[in-house]
Parts: sequence; structure tokens; C-alpha cells
Amino acid sequence: MTFMEYKYKDIIHRCFRCGYCKFPTDWGTVTNCPSYARYRMESYSAGGRLWLIRAWLNNELQWSENLAKIVYSCVSCKNCVEKCPLSFSDDIVNMVVAAKTQMVEMGTLPKPVKTFLQNVQLYGNPYGISAKKRANWMEGLEIQPYQGQEYLYYVGCEGSFDSRAQSAARATARLLLKSGVSFGVLGGDEISDGNEVEMLGEDGLLEELALKNIQQFSDLGVKNIITLSPHSYNVFKNRYPDFDGRFNVFHYTQILSELIKTGKLSAPETPEMRITFHDPCFLGRWNQEYNAPRKVLGAMKGVDLAEMERNKKGALCCGGGAGNFLTDFLGGSDESPARIRAREAHDVKADILAVACPNCLTMLEDAVKVEGLEDEIKVMDISEIFCQALLCG
Repeated sequence: MTFMEYKYKDIIHRCFRCGYCKFPTDWGTVTNCPSYARYRMESYSAGGRLWLIRAWLNNELQWSENLAKIVYSCVSCKNCVEKCPLSFSDDIVNMVVAAKTQMVEMGTLPKPVKTFLQNVQLYGNPYGISAKKRANWMEGLEIQPYQGQEYLYYVGCEGSFDSRAQSAARATARLLLKSGVSFGVLGGDEISDGNEVEMLGEDGLLEELALKNIQQFSDLGVKNIITLSPHSYNVFKNRYPDFDGRFNVFHYTQILSELIKTGKLSAPETPEMRITFHDPCFLGRWNQEYNAPRKVLGAMKGVDLAEMERNKKGALCCGGGAGNFLTDFLGGSDESPARIRAREAHDVKADILAVACPNCLTMLEDAVKVEGLEDEIKVMDISEIFCQALLCG
């Protein structure tokens, strides 16, 4: 009996496809499941996906590349968990991840997923880039290696290697330096945090990464971690304790919010601008942090903070979770969730679509370009907005 069958066979049948999982928290007519929004087929909704997984478990359906695509199109955004009225709701995403785990064990994976996992295994990052380039993002900044400072600033794979996300990594570092925060970095010694690896079903690789990171953090005496990415924040906070890795973990917006509150970071005055904020799933629905990013934005004088219709726990995911920022199972259509989100930001007449996640940054900036809206709305990380207003580089 597989892990999937052992743990979930007795509850997966309880999904009777009521359809609640498709909708936002206000019960509007617009779907809030990213994969269903993209394909508009019941198979791509949470309920339809669970029915297919159940049929596969019961040998009523054979594995196929199409089934794998449907399973891996789930980006683990947790909208279905928020919406499901049944007692097993907390396990919906867990059941999908368990199905992915079974496919990993069978060796039957979509090629983009296989490449993603192989790159993490071989290079410590999903891009397949040499670790020697991992510290390139910090060139020109007077950032010290971690040697017992109060905080470890963990940048993550996207902030280290993606050219757009590197800007957010640098802006965050500049703000920490300007505020006098005692922090250091791992530089080229960083490796993947494992969050996306787990969401893709590779439990063994998650454990390997977690144990390596925990050993390194412990050897250095790390107690407090600031993350650039909500994905890193999630796995360090919620999964590393399962491997005896217990640290005080903060997303950078939580740190900035506290620095502003205590007067260690001055809130700048900006030209009048209208900003809307996109909630990252792994900061919001996964960890219930909706206030810190808004406090940072709201502290800037001149900012008019406008909420999109779908926000906070009802926000539409950009579609980049569970490795999809690289595997890209939801792209190629004007109904891709990132493009829908770009239009929603434009609908509230925002000058800036603010994000607090490197995955969201790259997904939404690409979407704005494809929508032809780049002359009307900019996509910026909160750190970039704040840093630019302070003229800190």
C-alpha cells in the first residue's frame, strides 16, 4: 500500500464535487482556482482533480501524461482549503501533493517537473546554474557573510538567480543596512529551501535539503532568519521543525513593519501614487500574514492603497506556486491566472502592482508585458518601492 492509499484512501472519497472550492470568499461568480480559471474544465478544479486521483488509486484509471499534467497544474495556493465546508478541507492540498509523491516514486513525471527536481538535486537550485554564481546578486553591496549576527538573511533561489528577483533581494538588503539591522548572508553556500520540492512531491529531496540547511544553520549558530520569499518563510517555519530545525523565522515585510513601528526605519514621502497589493499564497493563506505588507505600504506618505476585488484570503494566486514559475503548466492563454491578476490591478487604476514574493514579481511582470499594460502599471516588490522612495540605491 502506498503512502497515498494508507493516509488518504478513507477520506478522498468524501469529496462530492460541490464546487465550493472554485470560488472566492465572497461567493462571487468568478472562479478563484488558478488551474480551473486557466482551463475551465472540471478536471482542473480541486474537486475534479480529487475524483481523478481517487479513480487512479482504485485502478479505475491508468496513469497518463494528461493525468500528470492535471495533478501538477495544482499550484498549492490553498483557495480550495479556504472554501471547502467539509471536515477534511485541510487535507485537500496534502492529498494532491501525496499523489505527486506517488508519481515521483513511480518515476512517471512530466518533463518540466523532472528537470526542476534534477536541477535542485545536482545544483542546489531549480535553474541548473552553478552555485558559484549564487552570490552575484550582492555585488556592490557591503554585506557580510553570516558570522553570528542577529539575523541570517536567506535570499533563496529566485532572489539569487532570477535577474528580476535579484533587484528585490538587493532592495531588501539595502533597507536592512540602512536600518542598522545586524545580519549576514550565506552567499554561495546557500542551497534551495525545499518548499517547491515538497509541493512537487519529492519528500526525500525535501528531507535532504532540510537536513543540510539545518546542519549549516546550527553550525553557524543561526537563531533568527529573515527570508525574501514567502516560500522560504513557509518551509522554514512549518516544515523544518519536523526535522528538528527550530528557528525564529520572519518574512522581510514583518521586519520592515517592526522597524517602521519602532522608528528605526523612516517612512518616506512619495509622489502621489495608487498602489494595489497582491497577496502571496505562502504568506497569506498558508501563514495568515495579511497585515505586515499593507502596514509597510500604508506607512509611505503619498500612497493611496487600493484593494483589488479579490484580496487577502480571497486573492487569486498568480499561478507561480509549486514550481510553476518554471514548469509553467498554466501559461499560454489570456486566462492564465497571472494575466487575469494583471487586468484586475489595472481595473482599480493602480500605478503600481505591489508584491512581496520573488515568484509573484516575475510572474506578474511578465503578465503585465503580455497584456500590453507596461506603460500604465509597474510591478514592483514592496522593498523596491520603499527603497526607491528613500533613495537608498
